[in-house]
Amino acid sequence: MIILIIGSGGREHALIWLLAKDSRIIEIWCAPGNAGIAKERLQNGNLVKCIDIKTTDLSRLADFATEKKVHLTVVGPDKPIGLGIATFFRFRKLRIFAPEAALFESSKIFTHAFNSTHGIPQPKGQNFDLDRLREAEAFANSLTSGSVIKADGLFDGKGVVLCKTSIEAHSAIERMLVRDEFGPAGRHILIQNRLTGCEVSAHALCDGKNYKMFPLSQDNKGDGKGNMTGGMGATMRTTPLGGNDAMRIENEIIKPWHNACLEEGIVYKGLFYPGIMLTDDGFHLQNYRRFGPKVLEYNARFGDPETQVYMPMLNCNLLDLLDACVEGTLDKVDLKWKYGVAVCVVMASNGYPDSLTAGEPIFGIEQADAVPDTKVFHAGTALKDGQIVTNGGRVLGVTSWGVDLFEAKSKAYQAVGKIHCQALWYRKDIGIYAP
Repeated sequence: MIILIIGSGGREHALIWLLAKDSRIIEIWCAPGNAGIAKERLQNGNLVKCIDIKTTDLSRLADFATEKKVHLTVVGPDKPIGLGIATFFRFRKLRIFAPEAALFESSKIFTHAFNSTHGIPQPKGQNFDLDRLREAEAFANSLTSGSVIKADGLFDGKGVVLCKTSIEAHSAIERMLVRDEFGPAGRHILIQNRLTGCEVSAHALCDGKNYKMFPLSQDNKGDGKGNMTGGMGATMRTTPLGGNDAMRIENEIIKPWHNACLEEGIVYKGLFYPGIMLTDDGFHLQNYRRFGPKVLEYNARFGDPETQVYMPMLNCNLLDLLDACVEGTLDKVDLKWKYGVAVCVVMASNGYPDSLTAGEPIFGIEQADAVPDTKVFHAGTALKDGQIVTNGGRVLGVTSWGVDLFEAKSKAYQAVGKIHCQALWYRKDIGIYAP
């Protein structure tokens, strides 16, 4: 079989790393890929091949999949999903792991309306455009616990502004609606009440009729200084702790969402990933655990960096799961996990998220990979004169796993300590509040 992976980040590297262990796969292509992906080797000895096609160039991607007789295309990032790549590929009779219900990914206003219609718990919110600027400001003023200003469309993971005060909210509203800093993505906005509690990620595979839910994970966003970033680390556990959380999230969010899709005739085939806040309004499993789940956002793809902690813990065949989603036979395959905990620590370029440092050499990756039960997944890397160099915002995802949180976290930070680059930084608190 020949597989095409679309994307260039740590998520795509993690998917490829696991798929490369399947002896049925004779060739894997990645568009556009990165330096680490290009070093992965299949069971037949072939290296994974990177092809310079943009993730948003749907025509070239489909032509390539046709030319290479690709068995399955797997989409990583949000932009091609938002552009409708699933519909485009299926029209071309090409098999693809990605949902056609792109609005769950590309429109926060659609998601909020969908949840309201079907009684799925979420923060109080309203949507606005420039014609309702003063109403938007008045609504933000009415939210006494703070507000979250969201650009309706996709904006490279930076379309959400957390606001503690009305002054901050008015500034964010002006940036989106008046100054057009977010472009088309921010010309319609969703304003929601700001929640407090423990944020977790839920993932579920879907085949249009059935779903199978992953264990919960946690994505650590932010640089620790109040700036919003992509995930700077992730943690997941398959141990029993947290089972009540997962059960309630399934019963109050995943299952109602799935039933609502069936009711509305939405055939969702792919990965469904809601970001969820366990709020203050209920029972506490531990002193830092807050219950009462509410939807923060929906994503129609694997999370990043959550995928980097899920893939090492998966104890069944990934390709069989992806194929089953496409064919509508998910109920015929088992979803199994290794016992334990996985932790990913992201190393990012200095200046991220505001600016990026490119071309700086990175040393010690092989030594980090040699730490037991550890894998360094590449994101923003490139190869320059035979040397791995920085080439993006989030550069590496150092992932380790073990029987408990202490072991997994210790290995991950031990591996991080072996990597040397003057242009990288990382958070030192990943895994403290693990789900």
